[in-house]
Order: sequence, then C-alpha cells, then structure tokens
Amino acid sequence: MSWGSELWDQFDNLEKHTQWGIEFVDRYSKFVKERSEIETSYAKQIRNLSKKYQPKKNSREEEENRYSSCRAFVSTLNELNDYAGQHEVISENLTANIVAELSRYLQELKSERKSHFHDGRKAQQQIESSWKTLEACKRKFERDCKEAERAQQHFEKMDADINVTKADVEKARQQAQGRHQMASDSKSEYSAYLQKFNQEQNDHYYSVIPNIFQKIQEMEERRIERVGDCMKTFADVDRQVLPIVGKCLDGMTKAAESIDAKTDSQLVVESYKSGFEPPGDVDFEDYGQAITRTVSETSLSNSRESKEKLGGKSKGKLWPFIKNKNKGSGPEDFSHLPPEQRRKKLQGKIDELNKDIQKEMDQRDALTKMKDVYVKNPAMGDPASVDPRLGELAQSIEKLQYEVQKFEGWLAEVEGRMPSKSDPQRRQSGLYQTTAQNNTPMGSNCAQDRESPDGSYTEEQSSETQVKAQAPSANPGPLPTSSTPEFDDEFDEEEALPTIGTCKALYAFEGHNEGTISVAEGELLFVIEEDKGDGWTRVRRNEDEEGYVPSSYVEVFLESNAKGAMTYI
Repeated sequence: MSWGSELWDQFDNLEKHTQWGIEFVDRYSKFVKERSEIETSYAKQIRNLSKKYQPKKNSREEEENRYSSCRAFVSTLNELNDYAGQHEVISENLTANIVAELSRYLQELKSERKSHFHDGRKAQQQIESSWKTLEACKRKFERDCKEAERAQQHFEKMDADINVTKADVEKARQQAQGRHQMASDSKSEYSAYLQKFNQEQNDHYYSVIPNIFQKIQEMEERRIERVGDCMKTFADVDRQVLPIVGKCLDGMTKAAESIDAKTDSQLVVESYKSGFEPPGDVDFEDYGQAITRTVSETSLSNSRESKEKLGGKSKGKLWPFIKNKNKGSGPEDFSHLPPEQRRKKLQGKIDELNKDIQKEMDQRDALTKMKDVYVKNPAMGDPASVDPRLGELAQSIEKLQYEVQKFEGWLAEVEGRMPSKSDPQRRQSGLYQTTAQNNTPMGSNCAQDRESPDGSYTEEQSSETQVKAQAPSANPGPLPTSSTPEFDDEFDEEEALPTIGTCKALYAFEGHNEGTISVAEGELLFVIEEDKGDGWTRVRRNEDEEGYVPSSYVEVFLESNAKGAMTYI
C-alpha cells in the first residue's frame, strides 16, 4: 500500500504526521537521556552508601573485622560497589548507543523531510501555475468569441442599412473577419494548452506526487524501524550487564553464607576471656559470737553493698566506661589486662618481635654475602663500606632479642612458669591480706580487685591506695565492718580530677544510665576528662555532680595548657 496512490490529496496531513514523528523521536531520546541520568545518580548514591559504611582504618574496626559477619558485610559493600559500576555502564551505553545516535539521526531526518516537502510544494506550485495559465487561455478564448459575435452582428446590421456607405460596410466586414480569426487562434491556443495541462496534471498526480510521497513513506518507515532498534538496544543494555550483576549478587550471597555464628562466638570468648576464676562461696559470719564481721573477699558484691550503705560522697565506679578507657593506655607489660588477655597480647608482641628479628637477620645475611663478594673481588666494591650497616643490624638484633626475652619473661609469669614479682594482682592483694588475714584465698581477692561488676577489668595501683593498704598491717586483728566503706570513700576522693576546660551542651541529654549526667541544651559545664575514643566526655557541674555525656552532644573548649586527665577508677 503506497502513500502516493492512497494519500495523493493528503499533503497537509502527511506534513503534520511526519512532524509528529520527529517530535516522537525527540521525546523518546529525552526519555532515554533521563533514564541515563537516573542510572548515573543511582550508581553515585550506591557508591556513596558503600563508601559510607566501609570500615574505617582504626583499631576498633580491625577488631570487628575478625568476625565473619563483619567480613561478610565488607564483602557485600565491595560487591555493591561493583554493582553500582554496572549501572554506570548502563548509563554510558544508553548515552552512547541511543541518545547520541538519535541526536544525529534527528538532524538527518529533519533535513530529509524538509527536502521532500520542498519538492512537493514545488510540484504543487507548478501544477497550480499551469492551471492558472489554462484558465487565462480559456477566458481569452471566451472573450474573443464574444467579440467575434458582436463584430458579426455589427457587420450584418451595417450591411442591411441602405443609408450606410459601401466603405463602412466593407470596414465592418473586415472587422468581423478579424475577430473571427482571433477567436479561432484563441481556440487553438486554449485547446493546445488544455492538452498540455492535462498531461502535466496526469504526471503530477500519477508520477511526481507519488514519487515524493513514496520517499516520505520510506523515510517514515526508516524512522519507525530506527526507534524500534533503539528500544531493543534499550533492553539489551540492561541485559548485557545482568551476568555481572548476577555475579555481584552471587558474591553477596556467598558472603552471607560464609557467616559462622559458632566461630564468631568463639572469637568473643577469645577476645574477652579474663582468665580469672569465679568468686568462691561467701563465708558464714556468726553474729552470735563476739567476732567482728570482716569483708568477704570472694564476693564481688560486698564492696558495692558497702558503698551503697555509706551514702556519702561515694559516687560509685563507673564500670560501663572503664574497659574503654584502659584500651591502648596500659603499661608495656600489659599488666593492666586480665591474665588471659595479657597472655594473648604478650604472645602477639613476641611474634611481632620475632618477625622483626628475622627481617633484620635476613638483611644481615644479605650484607654478609655482599661483603664476601667484595672481599673476593675488590673491583666490585669496598668491603669496609658494609661494616657500619652490619654493626647497626647487630645492635638492632641484639636490642630486639633483649625485648623478646623481656616479654617472654612476662609471658612466663602469666603462665605460671616463673614467680610473679611485678604482677598487679600481688600488689593489690596486700590490702585484703591485712584486713581479712587468712579468711579467703588470694586468687579470689585478686578477682574482686581487678574485675568490675559487669565483667570489665580495671587496675587500682595508686600510691595512696598502697599506703592505705599497708597501714592496718600494724594491727593484725580483724578490721571493723565499716573499714571497706571508709576505704572506698577515700578512694573516691582520689577521683576528683582537675578541670582541663569547659564545654557547651549542643543538645539535651537525659543521662538515665549509671555514670552519666543529664544536661540541658546550651548549659555550660567543666571538662575534667577528654574523650578517649569511646565517644564519652567526663564533665562536672559542681563538686557533687559529675559524670559522662556523649562527646557528640557537647562542644569542648580545652585550656591551652591542659594536658588531659588520667582516670583513677
């Protein structure tokens, strides 16, 4: 079915239809462009999300990455980043294969359409011009016929009139003949042009216009096919990345399946096991006899109960915050850690030092071989030039070996292979040896000193505490029951830390948990201890009110000469 034969008289409608076709292509191109922008934006948001939740390079994140669930999450984030990359590929392919191509094709389509309709208008103008010429010939022939008729009538009238001279009659006759000749010529011209017009009109409607409309039809069909190809490409662009997207999703599934709850549980045990024995049974105290009640050193709750009975200045030990504040700030021998954790730290340090020693020895062996080569072949180098570096390596190896011996000695103490001379447990056990004499074993006493009610671990070894622990030794008799609260009360006075700056509360904080303090928005407080990396800052409102607030809730202004504060809890 051809447009030239079926739509020969629909020139204007075809012009509107082809213009709509161009607008449709342009609209589809804009649709693909917006889809490409959405893919780009989506990929960017996915990348930002993956980057946001990537583990930071700090000790806490490194500790968390030991767990299979954390490693699986990191793998998921990496796969998600690759997944975002595939959406970027979709965007790039849509832009290159559809948007850019359609943009060029639209220019070509507009130019071709303009050319075809220009030819159509030109052919239409030509047929209209021929029609006007035919009409002019027809009117001229009609006019000449009327003039010839009038001239003939005038001649016949003159010829019948006897009063008219012969000359006038002859003149009228000649005029009538001239008019008849003009009418005959006009008739011939009209007849000839009519045949010409009919031929032109036939060519116009059966050849010229059909050819033009056929080209327009072919142009439209190519446009439709081009849009169809683009729509197919639109789907293929997505389909091409599906295998890689599937691999990303498979990677996420594999990461999830790699999670091992039992292994993670075992890691928790290895991370937090203290090595202490649970407290022993509480001794029976017979109040029926004249015996002064002593502190049961095997009970973790006695010290807390005595503090509650005191009701004075005792603020209680802020157990929830202790374990975080001890991290990374202990002595070289890790004596601030529980036995099991101390053993692991010491073993890790020994392994690290042994690796360093091996590296140094490898360098020493390499330099020794180089020196031997220089000795055998002096042309290659001076053997004496290697001696300074060999001396440095020897000193470094000797120093590292000394460090290994030192840490192995501490490790032996922890494992019980050597007598413990510097174990903090012995230093702290003095107080309870004097107060409780031989009522309870030292092991349980140590557990009470160094373990908090919630299982966290602290170390109490201030000089004033040791003095107070040794003071009652002059009197070997049992201490009164109130000795423990008095000791705790004095110990809490040690916690009065100096002010190192001020802070302003940015938000209100209720402070329901033990050890925290409630603040109002905009309130000014004194800072007595900086954030040690656990997200809490210790502040003081007055002499009797102090506690911890979230570091993100306050704006801190430290004094220029402040060096921070130590926590003696």
